[in-house]
Amino acid sequence: MQLAIGEVAKQSGVSVRAIRHYDRHGLLTSKRACNGYRYFPPQAVTQVRQIQRLINIGFSIAEICSFPDCMLMVEGAAFCPETQALQHKRLEDIERQISELESRRVRLMATLAEGIVK
Repeated sequence: MQLAIGEVAKQSGVSVRAIRHYDRHGLLTSKRACNGYRYFPPQAVTQVRQIQRLINIGFSIAEICSFPDCMLMVEGAAFCPETQALQHKRLEDIERQISELESRRVRLMATLAEGIVK
């Protein structure tokens, strides 16, 4: 049984546009009917949910494309050892961003404090 793109969107809670984007990048496999409509295998729903999970963690589409298929085929799949270096890099990037934001916050608070009339 194949699913129309709208059904994949409905079951996964993701927009049709996002599903087309994932399909275009090779993260999903669709077949075209003679009318041009895309049809997906039932496991596409799980794949879309897993892709969303990885995006929400902070990985880019390009990074997700480099992940082993086993990480995309099982919803909530554990990260494979092959992706550990990328995971650590992502964590370092997030930690750096948090540090930069905290520095900006401190500077803004100081600026605001200087503007208070005593």
